[in-house]
Amino acid sequence: MKKQLWMIVLSCLCLGTAQAQKSNIPSIIPNPASIELLNGQFILNEEVYIIAKDEISRKSASIFNDFLQKQYHLSLPITEQDQEGSTIKLNLTSNTEKPEAYHLKVENDGITISGDHSGIFYGLQSTLQLISYNGTQLIVPAINIQDEPEFAYRGIMLDVSRHFFEVDQIKKMIDLMAYFKFNKMHWHLTEDQGWRLEIKKYPKLTEISAWRDSTIIGQYYDFKPFIYDGVKHGGYYTQEEAKEVVKYAAERMITVIPEIELPGHSSAALAAYPEFGSFDMDGDKPEDSKPLSGSIMAMKENGEPYDNDLNTQVPGFWGVHPNIYGVKEETFQFLEDVLTEVMEIFPSEYIHIGGDEVPKDHWKTSPISQRLIKKEKLADEHELQSYFVTRMEKFLNENGRKLIGWDEILEGGLAPNATVMSWRGEKGGIAAAKMSHDVIMTPNSHMYFDHYQAEDKTTEPLAIGGFLPLEKVYSYSPIPESLSSEEQKFILGVQANLWTEYIATTNKMEYHLFPRALALSEVAWTNGNNKNFKEFSEDRLPTRLAELEQMEVFYRVPEADVQITKDAKTGRHKVNITSFVKGSKIYYTVDGHKADQTANLYRGAFLSPFTGTDQDNLILNYIIVTPKGRQSNQFSVTIE
Repeated sequence: MKKQLWMIVLSCLCLGTAQAQKSNIPSIIPNPASIELLNGQFILNEEVYIIAKDEISRKSASIFNDFLQKQYHLSLPITEQDQEGSTIKLNLTSNTEKPEAYHLKVENDGITISGDHSGIFYGLQSTLQLISYNGTQLIVPAINIQDEPEFAYRGIMLDVSRHFFEVDQIKKMIDLMAYFKFNKMHWHLTEDQGWRLEIKKYPKLTEISAWRDSTIIGQYYDFKPFIYDGVKHGGYYTQEEAKEVVKYAAERMITVIPEIELPGHSSAALAAYPEFGSFDMDGDKPEDSKPLSGSIMAMKENGEPYDNDLNTQVPGFWGVHPNIYGVKEETFQFLEDVLTEVMEIFPSEYIHIGGDEVPKDHWKTSPISQRLIKKEKLADEHELQSYFVTRMEKFLNENGRKLIGWDEILEGGLAPNATVMSWRGEKGGIAAAKMSHDVIMTPNSHMYFDHYQAEDKTTEPLAIGGFLPLEKVYSYSPIPESLSSEEQKFILGVQANLWTEYIATTNKMEYHLFPRALALSEVAWTNGNNKNFKEFSEDRLPTRLAELEQMEVFYRVPEADVQITKDAKTGRHKVNITSFVKGSKIYYTVDGHKADQTANLYRGAFLSPFTGTDQDNLILNYIIVTPKGRQSNQFSVTIE
């Protein structure tokens, strides 16, 4: 009886397939390459066997079962043997020309999914999105899907250095990424404000560098001097925990790419090991050298350095800090030791070394740095940074790995085999592609998910700045038109970045990620010819948002589609409001007051009180309330 009641509740939410059949657009995100609707449907129940003949496919089937159990209280038997009756067959194929592609065919008597291991996994995710409840049974519509990704690299970066997230929180994010066919999680593990990975050779990185005594309150620009919360913050992942995350992600076809920042953004590490900074501790410092060359120079809120600059605290405020690694051999050995342990944890082909926002004032006043510039015949400190990055790349290459860096690594000359992550717009990515270097596009104009989601920032929780609405994310094309067809081949894919200066909770993380991550999934997976924001937002998004709520994901409720036209008979404005969350309610006012759940309940298009010529424009204020009671922000539209 409990299960039957639960199914009835699901029927209110899982109507995506029925709607898809009416509009001939299945509710799958990201939108598949080719879809053919067939006649009939497949009934999903306890009598259905999943046939998986290899270990990895069986693991994918088990993950599929986990979702079924959690969402539908259903678990299917998994077997290696062929079975009579209704089955879901997972056919492993060798597909070197189209890795990650899959063929999904649903017929009345069974489902067949063919592809490589990734393709089988993604075919199962699409199957989950096709499931609906018809009042008595779980059904999957008869359908034929041929699908493949547009880009090989489909990523999301999570910064855990500004604010730490527990392993279970990371796993939830990985589950959601896998469901929407992302395959790379860039894990930003070190920063000025925190070091998050256990390095056994250097225990003070987790004893000291993983913790800060306090964090600034409000926006970085709100208060000077800064106001602090007085709360100790920090945490780190043991090597076993990191390996657990890597394994969990790999089972979901996601590669975890670690980032160890260098040579800048190093305050936290240097708080524990200041001897690896740009301070010349060998007694060779000239008498007239400026204080700027001393130690790591983390600053108090008033801009003054801490008194004991060789025992500096991990800073609790944001921004670009002057603390950078020195260019001594001891420092390079320290970083190689760190990267050696990192490579033992992360099997990823790529290791990210940061390389961004490196203030070089310390190097300018450091005798050791200046001697190295002269010895290596470098032009300036920019070329010294290139020398630094190139040494790190050589070490990684010797160990069978590839280096990724932010686009600042172009300054002073690009390391020979480096992959560039272009964040300051597309300029760096274009330059790297023209130099025949691989590129991942992540421009802050379209891919910085820490930005606000509304122009009126007072309606949003505190964020770092900027404005990045859902439609702008969807509009992005990772291939710059200025590149030739040959140069375009170096664009590996696209990534969104979630920096967490102002994101301290799981709810806020999910609020910033969703639904923008759903738009990004189509940017990364779906061919441009199959992309259409109107179809995405009206036909595919509503079902997925209702599902996310059922999955207890704290997504941002997006603005409704508000259409205002003139009524031919009366000359008055006709207002039509369409929510992008299936089953939600809309409450509105046009009298200047804010909307709440005591306001007018929207029941269909309505006429404004006047023509618009006899007094000032009206303001439509509205809120959206989701099926489970989540209330949106206050939205306003001018009726003119």
